[in-house]
Amino acid sequence: MDQDSKKVLLIEDDEFLSQLLANKFKKVGLDFDVAPDAEKGLAKVRAGTCGLIVLDIILPGMDGYEALRQIKADRELAKIPVLILSNLGQQEEIKLGLSLGAETYLVKAQVSLDEIVGEINRILARKSG
Repeated sequence: MDQDSKKVLLIEDDEFLSQLLANKFKKVGLDFDVAPDAEKGLAKVRAGTCGLIVLDIILPGMDGYEALRQIKADRELAKIPVLILSNLGQQEEIKLGLSLGAETYLVKAQVSLDEIVGEINRILARKSG
C-alpha cells in the first residue's frame, strides 16, 4: 500500500464546511488535503496524493458528477473510493452518484461530522483489509 493510501482529499467549495471538516479530521488524526473545486481536486488526485475522495456535487466550474466520471474513467484513479457529500438529496441525484461509481452518498443536512468521519474510516478500513 502506498504512503498516501489513508490520505483523504476533500473537494468542497464551501469554506465554512471545509474548515469544520478540516478541524474534525485533525482532531481524529486523519491525514487530509482540501481542494476548493473539481479542477484543483482532479489535479491532486492525478498527482497520486490520496486514498479516498470526499466529493461535493455543486462546485464552481466542473460539477462533482463530471469529476467523478473523469476519476472512474481513468484505470489508475478508478481504484480510489469516492464518498459524495452533497446538499443534493433527491433520489435521482443519489442514484446518479452511485451509478457513476461513488462508494457512498451522504446528504450534508442529514449527517453529523462524526458520521462523516465514521464513514470515511469504514471505507478506508475496508480498502486496506
